[in-house]
Amino acid sequence: MTVHKIPVSVLVLVHTIDLDVLLLERADRPGYWQSVTGSQDAGESLEDTARRELAEETGIETVEDELIDWQLQNRYEIYAHWRHRYAPGVTHNTEHVFGLTLPQRREVRLAPREHLAQLWLPWREAADRVFSWSNAEAIRQLPQRVKRA
Repeated sequence: MTVHKIPVSVLVLVHTIDLDVLLLERADRPGYWQSVTGSQDAGESLEDTARRELAEETGIETVEDELIDWQLQNRYEIYAHWRHRYAPGVTHNTEHVFGLTLPQRREVRLAPREHLAQLWLPWREAADRVFSWSNAEAIRQLPQRVKRA
């Protein structure tokens, strides 16, 4: 029996107080950089999905109230080369954006089957580097969304 991905996902923007953004290079598409992303599992809350994906992809464990739900959703067409992962006829995904502020840049533990490399960039450069328009837009919103002391 084939288990299809649920067309609901999270985007977790990991960044520092100084608005440096963590990007991950996809293992299945070298040269494609992104923030932490992943599909919701059946019965999982969006926050649990964000927490799970963050831990799986970076080794970063969070406690309550560290992840901020931006209350931002993006609906987009699933790239043709990834549609086979979803049930027949599913063409669109709804992505929910979360943010995680770290005090400073840090090394993360990558999931080797998912990512090849990590990179910290200032937010403007990070927005220009990611392949996804929704990821780029979320990064461009960082200055308005993050309260700095």
